[in-house]
Amino acid sequence: MTTSAAPASTPAVTPARAKRTYDFWTGILPFSLCHVAALGAIWSGVTWQAVAVGVALYWLRILGVTAGYHRYFSHKTYETSRPVAFLLAFLAQTTTQKGVIWWAAHHRAHHLYSDTERDLHSPVQHGFVQSHLGWLFTGSEKTDWKRVQDLAKYPELVWLDKYYLVPPIVLATAVGLAFGWSGLFVGFFASTICTWHGTFFINSLAHVWGKRRFETKDDSRNNAFLAFLTLGEGWHNNHHHYMRSARNGFYWWEIDPTYYVLCAMEKVGLVWNVQRPPARLLEEGLRLDAQKKAARKAQGQAQAQPKTGPQPTALAA
Repeated sequence: MTTSAAPASTPAVTPARAKRTYDFWTGILPFSLCHVAALGAIWSGVTWQAVAVGVALYWLRILGVTAGYHRYFSHKTYETSRPVAFLLAFLAQTTTQKGVIWWAAHHRAHHLYSDTERDLHSPVQHGFVQSHLGWLFTGSEKTDWKRVQDLAKYPELVWLDKYYLVPPIVLATAVGLAFGWSGLFVGFFASTICTWHGTFFINSLAHVWGKRRFETKDDSRNNAFLAFLTLGEGWHNNHHHYMRSARNGFYWWEIDPTYYVLCAMEKVGLVWNVQRPPARLLEEGLRLDAQKKAARKAQGQAQAQPKTGPQPTALAA
């Protein structure tokens, strides 16, 4: 297997709140212009084909984020071939969320420092705006190569990570040529913006909104609405409790489309060794659910009891 040397390791900077400086020219400005570009649909008009392409590309590219960026490159919850890995990386990078190695390095740091001051996108520590998108422009541009040595040995991934704008440019060009200006503004730019914020909601909301099944070191939550938006990533407390699993929705009622796609890929041999939560963990989760349900029931019954005060003392005749 041919490998390449990784660039010199440069630890990601974690700025203190009081010393934050925002990268305007290469961060905030292009990010904002992409949002403005979607308004081009006012000029071009909106065709049903462009809307259909936009919806399809949203779900397809969210799958690239969840199955690619997250469950494969960040956590290695299954195995696959180098060609399939490259295609997953290419698909993920069409969302314009930088390179696959950059993404994995930052996500691994998130788990290590989750909801501490060193977690760049913790809503508990930094609030909604900073955790949703502000962190992208404040000291997150570097890649800590020590965290991703398993990925840095593949030259095709290093190349793709370096030229991370190639996939979105290829996709934007193809969509524009096939569906015109409306396809470009709606099918590509509006869809890209939606994939950004769908992904970012996991950072900004999945640690403050939802239910906690497992006691983890952070404030991760399970949230069915976020799971719908992100093809299963909203089962975030499950994931933080057992990040080795390719299945984030641990039970049948926790819908996890990314896992279902991986199961289908496993059946046809595209992926293998798909990791699943062990039986003991599933039993623990059911036990915790039952305990919390019983506690809520007892609390409700206690609140329903009529309040009784001291009985008045009868006066002697």
